[in-house]
Amino acid sequence: MKRHSALLLAAGGSTRLGRPKQLLNIGGVPLVRHAARLLLATRPEHLVVVTGGAETEVRQALAGFDVVLVRNENWRTGMASSLRCGHQALAGNSLPLLIAGTDQPCLTGRHLHGLLEQNAGGKDVITSYGEDGRGIPVLLSPTTQQRIQDLHGDIGLRQLWKNTQTAPIGVCAPELGFDIDTPEQLDAAIRAGWIDRD
Repeated sequence: MKRHSALLLAAGGSTRLGRPKQLLNIGGVPLVRHAARLLLATRPEHLVVVTGGAETEVRQALAGFDVVLVRNENWRTGMASSLRCGHQALAGNSLPLLIAGTDQPCLTGRHLHGLLEQNAGGKDVITSYGEDGRGIPVLLSPTTQQRIQDLHGDIGLRQLWKNTQTAPIGVCAPELGFDIDTPEQLDAAIRAGWIDRD
């Protein structure tokens, strides 16, 4: 497995859902802990977890894990500030960066290892959802990471590949196109058995 660092985005306020999605349970385990466990299983040099909304509970959910917890004071402004915050915590890092979130209940270790196993030749590797687009998890090259500090707002990673001649490599995983942002999506995830009932 190639050497890498990892970043878990866990700062969102889940305003549309009305409750912290990071703390929904999957098999009795909070989603944030589940995602951190998957990332740690890839054996990163460092795992940085960016917190913000529900910070105290998220920290408690990660108790005992070998992670670096960083609070994003500007978490309400969107994903870009969390990316910047997490990247700053990895200052001096020259390794590929594996980035995941906490709202994809179908995420497995296979998805993360699939990104790392790509012979990318310095290119970024992203997840393709099919017609629903593309996004995290992603593996960013050190070159692309240098542009993280230029990101703003809630558009996030998509900005990194605008006006660039180097297209990222896509790994197809349509099941990861489902994430939990609304009560309706949460209900669908519970019915599918992906998320525990309260």
